[in-house]
Order: sequence, then structure tokens, then C-alpha cells
Amino acid sequence: MTIPLFRKVDGKKFMWDGGTYETQEEATQVMESYAKDGFEVRQFEHQGQFLVYSRRVAEVQSA
Repeated sequence: MTIPLFRKVDGKKFMWDGGTYETQEEATQVMESYAKDGFEVRQFEHQGQFLVYSRRVAEVQSA
């Protein structure tokens, strides 16, 4: 099974977290964890398994 490492959604690049989840509930729990850490998250189904993709814009810190 070839899983795309990233997906574009609404012009934004989301990276796959590397996990495959058997149930939607399991994937949703992972998504909630990422969201609490400030990530945007999306879920996709691929060949009967659930995948989680996330993104976060890097903050530029001034000196």
C-alpha cells in the first residue's frame, strides 16, 4: 500500500503522521491530540484504514 506523504487541501500542504488507524475513532483521538498542540489536522480513509495529516505554520521569532 502506497500512502501519500503529503496532501494538499485548499492550497495548504498537510503531512502524513506515519500512522495507520483501524477505526475512525482511533484516528479522531490522534487528531484531537495534534489539535491541542496547535496543528491543523485532516483525516482521510485509504484502503479501509484511516490516516491523519497535519500542518502547522512555523512562527518566526524576531531577535
